[in-house]
Amino acid sequence: MIRRISPFALPVAVAAFALGTLMDGTDAGWSAAIAIVVVYVNFVAHGSSLALAATISPSVLYAVGLGGFLVRLGVIVLVIALLQQTEWFSILAFIAALIPATIALLVVEMKLVSGRMQADLWTDASDRRGVAP
Repeated sequence: MIRRISPFALPVAVAAFALGTLMDGTDAGWSAAIAIVVVYVNFVAHGSSLALAATISPSVLYAVGLGGFLVRLGVIVLVIALLQQTEWFSILAFIAALIPATIALLVVEMKLVSGRMQADLWTDASDRRGVAP
């Protein structure tokens, strides 16, 4: 899933920067773009940690799924707290970009995982040894 979402990260960050800049100046643009980066890095961390945990055991997968959510949420709060120490950071632009981007990403994830695509996500397309023609 990370490979399917990654091509959209940079264009969405650029669009968020442009929209934030149009709405409230360059500082808001940077704040919105940083929010998109935070959402993307959070997604990559989530996907990578779950993929690694799935190779270990179901118990580790559960622990990483639950504990990883709390850790990643804490990291987002820490990023906001650190950025609020700067004079240029716009919390309004950051949140205005973070929430819709997170919701949009969740919708895309649900779409990718639903139906027939789910089987494609769990198999390696380059590994055709076990697949009948």
